[in-house]
Amino acid sequence: MEHAKKPRELSLGKKELDLWDFAQYLCRKAMLIMVIVVLAALVSGVYVYMLATPIYEATAQVYVLSSRDSAVNLSDLQIGAYLTEDYQYVFETSEVNQQVIQNLQLPYTVKELRSMMTVTNPSNTRLLFVTVSSMDPVEAAYIANEYAVVASQYISEKMLTDEPRLLSLAEPAQDPVYPRKLLMIAATVLVAMFVSLCILLIAFVADDKIKTSADMKKYLGVMPLAVIPIADIRYARRKG
Repeated sequence: MEHAKKPRELSLGKKELDLWDFAQYLCRKAMLIMVIVVLAALVSGVYVYMLATPIYEATAQVYVLSSRDSAVNLSDLQIGAYLTEDYQYVFETSEVNQQVIQNLQLPYTVKELRSMMTVTNPSNTRLLFVTVSSMDPVEAAYIANEYAVVASQYISEKMLTDEPRLLSLAEPAQDPVYPRKLLMIAATVLVAMFVSLCILLIAFVADDKIKTSADMKKYLGVMPLAVIPIADIRYARRKG
């Protein structure tokens, strides 16, 4: 006697992702996604507008020159470029930082002040950009300018070379560099949406329950003969 034909095996542990089913699933969860995104935007907005401490930056520009700049040639430019690299380290010396603290009567240690300052050199130039970050835009400008003056004098005295010139004074910034309010809110919304979709995808793939007759036909290959609706037994008893 031949065995009856076996129904298709149901491999719920290896459920394949049906994009159309997943799209319908997302439509049913659209309200949940919207709630999560709105909450994320509100939390981010409260943080950037009420809790985050704004940070301002101010930049002074220093020009490195040599005594032979009246007749500039290739060797002068190369020497200036090398000097520019050397001068970047001068701004980090304890002597320069201590002098800046003393001149401005700052309430910072050398380590704290050094962490607020960065010196950059744009490529193919003999310019040094002295940038200072602070919660106070005016303080940031004062410190950046003082750094430029003190470091230039220190270079001239200690390295026995021409004193770099202050090309551009730092001015108090009008807008903070942190936080970028709209950018942070937008990024938070995108992250919340991405995380929500990932969680819903995992929940969709992990859900191996058969809920409808369509699921039985899809996974078992059979159609139910009848569908029994779920009734409220307690209500039926009271009515009886």
